[in-house]
Amino acid sequence: MNKHLLNRRQFSARCMAFGLSLPALSATLATRAAAQALGTGAATKPSARTVKLPDGTTVPALGQGCWHLGQGRHPVDVEQEALRTGISLGMTLIDTSGDYGNGRSEQFIGGMIAGQRDRIFLVSKVERNQVSGDGIARACAASLARLGTEYLDLYLLHWPIPAAQFSGVVAAFEQLRAARKIRAWGVSNFDVGQMEDLFRVPDGHRCATNQVPYSINNRRIEGDVLPWCKQHNLPVMAYSPLGGDNNLVIGDRTLAQIGTIHDCSAAAVALAWVIRSGNVIAIPESGSPAHVKENAVALSMALTPRDLETLAAAFPGPLGAT
Repeated sequence: MNKHLLNRRQFSARCMAFGLSLPALSATLATRAAAQALGTGAATKPSARTVKLPDGTTVPALGQGCWHLGQGRHPVDVEQEALRTGISLGMTLIDTSGDYGNGRSEQFIGGMIAGQRDRIFLVSKVERNQVSGDGIARACAASLARLGTEYLDLYLLHWPIPAAQFSGVVAAFEQLRAARKIRAWGVSNFDVGQMEDLFRVPDGHRCATNQVPYSINNRRIEGDVLPWCKQHNLPVMAYSPLGGDNNLVIGDRTLAQIGTIHDCSAAAVALAWVIRSGNVIAIPESGSPAHVKENAVALSMALTPRDLETLAAAFPGPLGAT
């Protein structure tokens, strides 16, 4: 018998000397073995972030904006692959409008979602010059035709209108919802006063979201709109979450440094920051499959308290470095 082998009692005694019980050590080894069996990082990788709408519907915290898609900004096959890549990586919320490229964005999306409509949470918008009479119903019908679908998951009023028109717009949205042409409705670019007025009209509280600009370098809503929406259990949908075409943050040094720590792009860090609270949905646009892959990392990325402190110092909002 090998004199260096330990019996169970001797092994347990040495484990105790290092502050470990045999069961605890066994559990540790089992956990590590399970992680290895599932693949590298399986035990520590966070699950994809989601946001719950007021009606209980759960959507990914990161979707895909389609303002410029289908309009020649990139080759069609490249844009198709970008949208397809995003869907495959869990970015299944797709945002568009009948106004984007005079309907070309919707037509482009319609061709892409054919055969997989049940996987997609589809968002489109009606314009403020279409709300008179039966204009909302007609605009919705046109969007549905271009998208090749029988319903929208979410239909938004794209820009504010006078408060006197709110009740008519809400009634039109509710009629579409009753007819199952839309499953929910919301607004876009509303300030707190407009949200207050909306909630005063009949069924105004059924609003599902307010889509507004929000990014790490545009934190204006943190002083009013964001806390109001949180108080009313209303998620915010953030457009231009990377700063917008003329103010992109992807070249920022602080974001790049944190990205290096997490082995991801500056864009992923910026998006992870936007969706950090669990009450914000970000809809970045990209016609590049490579950029979509970079963005998608944010869905399962967790910024540390130190990361957040560093970012708050570099990008102080209206309430200061918070």
